Amino acid sequence: MAPVPDPVALVTLPYARDVEVTMLLVSRRHRYEGRPADGASPAEEEELRDRVELRAGLGIVGDRYFAARAHVHASVTLIGVGGLEAVGRELGVSIDPAATRRNVFLRGVDVEALRGEPFSLDSGDGPVLFRGYRPANPCAWMDTEVAPGAFRAMRGRGGVRCDPESDGVLTTGPAVLRTAHPVPAS
Repeated sequence: MAPVPDPVALVTLPYARDVEVTMLLVSRRHRYEGRPADGASPAEEEELRDRVELRAGLGIVGDRYFAARAHVHASVTLIGVGGLEAVGRELGVSIDPAATRRNVFLRGVDVEALRGEPFSLDSGDGPVLFRGYRPANPCAWMDTEVAPGAFRAMRGRGGVRCDPESDGVLTTGPAVLRTAHPVPAS
């Protein structure tokens, strides 16, 4: 049987940028269901993690979108912490990034520039290859759970829905983002 080629080795990603994975969130179930005025469902377990496992084409092990057919090309959501901080300044509030319900929080790069692009993240356990797909548009829940006005303020800064194209592990802390094209810092 022929060896299976490493998908990370097959993609040319010549541009490297030091970033930081500031937070990882894994939630087994949806917490923002129904009407925002009714409030979010409580968490059944700790959702913030120091480490997550990813599976190619499936997402984050243990997350609500793992292997969900309705979330093909959208099983993992990245968001830029710098954009959230800018939203907080505009609204005059301190924002809890976890309230956005995104999975991977990055500092040091304009995450929105990853739409439609292959990229990898290596936080020390080897690179995990991703492909950015569509924007992670904010929803009305942002006004009740993040801050009044966040729904509108987060447009264009809500993150990117991605699909992992290789298995791997991400951890919080310093990481290297590799891209096919230069992407701006945040």
